[in-house]
Amino acid sequence: MEKILVSSRGVNLFYDSARVLKDITFDIMEKQVTALIGPSGCGKSSFLRCINRMNDFIPSARVEGEILVGGSDIYAGGVDVIALRRNVGMVFQKPNPFPMSIYDNVAYGPRLHGIKQKDRLDDIVKQSLVGAALWDEVKDKLKTPGTGLSGGQQQRLCIARAIATEPEILLMDEPTSALDPMATARIEELVRELKKRYTVVIVTHNMQQAARISDRTAFFLMGDLVEYDATPKMFTSPEDKRTEDYITGRFG
Repeated sequence: MEKILVSSRGVNLFYDSARVLKDITFDIMEKQVTALIGPSGCGKSSFLRCINRMNDFIPSARVEGEILVGGSDIYAGGVDVIALRRNVGMVFQKPNPFPMSIYDNVAYGPRLHGIKQKDRLDDIVKQSLVGAALWDEVKDKLKTPGTGLSGGQQQRLCIARAIATEPEILLMDEPTSALDPMATARIEELVRELKKRYTVVIVTHNMQQAARISDRTAFFLMGDLVEYDATPKMFTSPEDKRTEDYITGRFG
């Protein structure tokens, strides 16, 4: 039985007077992978950042409409944004490990949220690295800098760091665009595993990647949500001609 976890209702995003998202309305299902596709500058990363209020850091940004996570409007007054971001983890395009040890990278979030006991932190670090398919590669070098890992390992470390706070939702903004094909395949395999425990929303430019790993796909164009459906249907019989043109490479 599919369950809705995130609902976007008439979401508009403005940077000063420029409107970059236009009445975005759709539902994201729990424990599925939802891919956001579309050409550069179409609003998909901007929408992703609405789900954990990262746009709050941009002084000119203004969001209208509602985004409900678990039935609660995250833009309502009095929302604890720190608690929201603990519940909605984020992995960026370029691996960005902190300049500290592998262990401290993963323990950073839990410590921030008040967990100090060493055995508890040890357990969280191990479980998060296992969850990010990195434990076997780094278990003997947890005290070495995270920045010393390969690009693909760094990205999996960032995934471990994101899941260490036990979020419900994992946002991924083009997490493989800076990686080679081998590392990309590892991350894709990992995403398929992660959806057993998390709801994953991934922005990707790679059509094949969206087709391989997502359950549902949303196609954005010029700030509009053109079409949203089950991935197999989107890729074989889309409703909108613009979706077909984009997926078949006629533009974008």
